[in-house]
Amino acid sequence: MCGRFVSSNSPEQIAAYFGASFETEPLGQNYNVAPTNDVLAIVERADAPAEQPVIKAFHWGLVPVWAKDTKVGSKMINARSETIAEKPVFKKLLASKRILIPMDGYYEWQAIAGQKTKQPMYIHRRDGEPLAAAGLWTTWREKGGDADASWLHSCTIITTAANDTTASVHDRMPVFLPATKWHEWLDSSNNDIQALLKLLVPAPNELLTMHPVSTAVNTVRNKGPELLEPVEPAEPVDSCEGQLPI
Repeated sequence: MCGRFVSSNSPEQIAAYFGASFETEPLGQNYNVAPTNDVLAIVERADAPAEQPVIKAFHWGLVPVWAKDTKVGSKMINARSETIAEKPVFKKLLASKRILIPMDGYYEWQAIAGQKTKQPMYIHRRDGEPLAAAGLWTTWREKGGDADASWLHSCTIITTAANDTTASVHDRMPVFLPATKWHEWLDSSNNDIQALLKLLVPAPNELLTMHPVSTAVNTVRNKGPELLEPVEPAEPVDSCEGQLPI
């Protein structure tokens, strides 16, 4: 899964890197983006699909149009690539409402033998370039509410099986698309579902690297750049510790 990530680039940097225009208020640097936070995402222009895409803000945690309230979004931060073409909540979105979510990298927690506390790991590109996570989006507005109320734009990040680089930490990872596939993914006129599904594969093993970071990242209130500093990994506890000698 993907439950935390880093977004530290400026609006200008993101726009330049993705060839997109910026149509939202800056969200500021956040080294510990958590579910239900607003996130920046690249989406096709509704008024001129053939032109450059736009960057907008989305609530992280998909809130389907039929939802009674926004609480369901906290359970829909990720969508499994293997089932999105089958599940009703994702099937229609896959056909026309696809986005890219830029991130510097993401966090995953590695189990340590003999310990209850997991070791957080920061996973990012070896070359330091941004990552483009594939996602889906939709809009929601409270039923029976004010007719002039604004629509909530929300999103989910698509995950796939981990590659060899990250498998020792977790069996899932976000789907990261290369620049050569961005237009194909964002193009809402592209309704070739089978071709789209073929894009949702693990990142190449050589793309990513990772290092252990402080457990301070476990607390969502901590959002500073110090979270990325490498630390000494936790040592496994001897499984025989505390046992009486035979």
